[in-house]
Amino acid sequence: MPYLDESWLDDARHLERCDSRDSLRALATAGAQVREAMTLAREAGVERTADGERPRAVLVGALGGSAVVADVLETFAQPGAPVPVITRRDVPLPGWVGPLDLVVAVSLSGRAAGPLALASEAARRGASLLTVGAADSPLADVCARARGTHIPVGRGRTSSRTAMWSLLTPVLMAAGHLGLIDVTDSHLEQAITHLDREAEVCRPSSEHFVNPAKLAALQLAGTVPMALADGPVAAVAARRAASMFARTARVPMTWGELPDAAASVVATLDGPFTAGGGSGAASAPDDIFADPFLDAPRQPGLGLLSLHSDPEGAVSDLADVAAGVQDSAFAAGATVVEVHPGDGPPIARLAELVQRVDFTATYLALGQGLDPNVSRHVTQLRDHLGDRRA
Repeated sequence: MPYLDESWLDDARHLERCDSRDSLRALATAGAQVREAMTLAREAGVERTADGERPRAVLVGALGGSAVVADVLETFAQPGAPVPVITRRDVPLPGWVGPLDLVVAVSLSGRAAGPLALASEAARRGASLLTVGAADSPLADVCARARGTHIPVGRGRTSSRTAMWSLLTPVLMAAGHLGLIDVTDSHLEQAITHLDREAEVCRPSSEHFVNPAKLAALQLAGTVPMALADGPVAAVAARRAASMFARTARVPMTWGELPDAAASVVATLDGPFTAGGGSGAASAPDDIFADPFLDAPRQPGLGLLSLHSDPEGAVSDLADVAAGVQDSAFAAGATVVEVHPGDGPPIARLAELVQRVDFTATYLALGQGLDPNVSRHVTQLRDHLGDRRA
């Protein structure tokens, strides 16, 4: 079972030593990323995307750490978008894509095989093109030849996991200009406020008993974690949590959205990871005299990361369902961690949830003595597949 040393979370030298690419600092720049991306997008003429005309349909190509861009745009477009918004990770480009459509391709390096191939095929068919990535890259070249709009990312962005807002902001701005989503510059400014506030609260110098991200990492360490969302905004953060826990903290996490996921989550409370569930050693109470070297290791418990779309106290049908699931989890002995965003537009609430999730996953890695940036097995996989990073 993973062990997390709380003293490591408050040891600045340990955090610096383990964090080879300064992930904590990169996450703290999220608000600055939005500011910079807004400037870069305006300079690149984001308002001229698709010649300023609403497309027949939008297809978003993104994968890996960049895939959250597609998740966010698809979620924000769902309630009332006048055109369909579709996500694609790799070729082939759907046969219906043509000159009336907009293809958005996102890759931090500008070299990810899937988005690059989608952009190239879209350009060949005459579709409008919006790309986000490195300035001097194959993706930028494809976009320039197609007379599309390319938005460069700022310098010093080394990982798509910590550069989310550099990639997402231009796409939101373009979609807003085209009338596909209700996200304005004012909404983005409010998101900056939420991001900056969360970065301050979750800063490395803040001790674990007052730092909500460090505390969540301590609570979820050694559990079998699940992320549960009570609405579409929180669902994006829940999916992000599953990705960040696996890729950054090396901890597999499942996720679900209410109300559909309620039954599957509650069913696990009868299983082997909760007090009284299952049978045998898994359901037995902890033995304080157990020898960890001679006796079997203690069975991990169930952990529930409950992510809410609305501020605390908001009334909704899904909030009632979430409260019922949490009560059942508490009663079964599961560890429950709740995250409520502050008040603001949906993009600002999403920003706060994602920021908390990202810091929590990073502290969970560092508290286990793991570098959140480097995985030997991922490196081996990349060497095998070639450069297909997002």
